[in-house]
Amino acid sequence: MKSVSMDRKRPDDRFSPARSKSVQRIFVLVLPHVHAMDLAGPVQVFYEANGYGAAYELHFCGVVEKVESAQGFWISNLEGLPEVTRDDWVLVPGIESSTLTDMSNVPVDWLRMAADVGARLSSICSGSWVLAHAGVLDHRRCATHWKIADQMEERFPTVQIVRDRLFVRDGNVVTSAGMASGVDLALSMVEEDHGPRVASRVAREMVVYLRRNGSSAQRSIFVEYRTHLHPGVHRVQDWLIEHPEKRPTVDELARLARMSPRHLTRVFRQATGVSLKAFATQLKLEVASNLLRDRNLSVESVAARCGFADARQLRRLWAKNFGLSPTAWKTQAFESVGD
Repeated sequence: MKSVSMDRKRPDDRFSPARSKSVQRIFVLVLPHVHAMDLAGPVQVFYEANGYGAAYELHFCGVVEKVESAQGFWISNLEGLPEVTRDDWVLVPGIESSTLTDMSNVPVDWLRMAADVGARLSSICSGSWVLAHAGVLDHRRCATHWKIADQMEERFPTVQIVRDRLFVRDGNVVTSAGMASGVDLALSMVEEDHGPRVASRVAREMVVYLRRNGSSAQRSIFVEYRTHLHPGVHRVQDWLIEHPEKRPTVDELARLARMSPRHLTRVFRQATGVSLKAFATQLKLEVASNLLRDRNLSVESVAARCGFADARQLRRLWAKNFGLSPTAWKTQAFESVGD
């Protein structure tokens, strides 16, 4: 199977960022008895992400050229195992759990080499068993499917299984708990590579809720309040995200949403659970938090870039939401990174 760059245009997307010049190679290890959803779910995420500025290049690899999936269809023309660099990504979809006792088709040395050079490795569902068999998960934390968790703990005692998470990251290895959580893992990695705006658009395109792994209390306005299907509200959210420096009227946003101002106000709250004004304010505050990390930007400059009336308004809203001034928060942010 030839590599797939998945470079497609979206002429109807007014907010698409410039395409990344850096190509990310992803080597998908397709083993016999692979689960279809474990393979297709993450791949679809990368396909959609390329429409929003990513540059993922997929290579479907295996120790043999043709394998039968757990669902009974055949996958052929697989590439051989390539040389992996630290800039690459190896993805291991899960396989039928009843076949885990036979690891004869697992390229142990290849997986170890990929880990040793610092490549990013990810597994979906029982793919964590494959990584554990290769020794990649020794003394690491990981997620896996609940059905094989006990068996995996017994078979690989040095692996620390985390049972209450969708996916777990330990160094350059990321593992997910089950089939659908492979989509969550892929969305998380897209967010890491290209930011929350791209990840939220991919989630919307796939009509899935973008879920976090639960390990962090930090939540982003770019992915919050997007678990709805209202196209007009999505258009308004996208526009506000792309133009945090502007201060549009409700009438202007209503025209974008193609509804009356009164109807937009009501529908926005119904779809998101927050008011239009509250969403716009939280968005500006999050953008401000990113800008305040720049030592060269004053509070006045940040306020102007985020569309606040003036620095006084930013200071008032910041103190109300965070309990301290922007300047004090900025000082703490630098101290937290030892700078």
